[in-house]
Amino acid sequence: MTATTPVSVTAEAMAERLRATLAPTRLEVLDESWQHEGHAGANGTGFGTHFRVRIASPLFAGKRKVAQHRLVYDALQIFIDHGAHAIAIETL
Repeated sequence: MTATTPVSVTAEAMAERLRATLAPTRLEVLDESWQHEGHAGANGTGFGTHFRVRIASPLFAGKRKVAQHRLVYDALQIFIDHGAHAIAIETL
């Protein structure tokens, strides 16, 4: 993805990006936007703003939680730049 590539902020697109960058052994990406309607960052559609990521990756080995989370945030930065308001991360 580049700055000029259209970005679809979906759980599926995020999962694809995480698979490509972090080679997870376990991955679940959930769009929980509907639970946050009326909250800051909600876009009124119930989709595309609030996500939960559960992920295990060999790249997390030996790293503290904050470093693991940084890897996930770095991989998903393009989605944050295009409207993802909140990402709850659970590294395993």
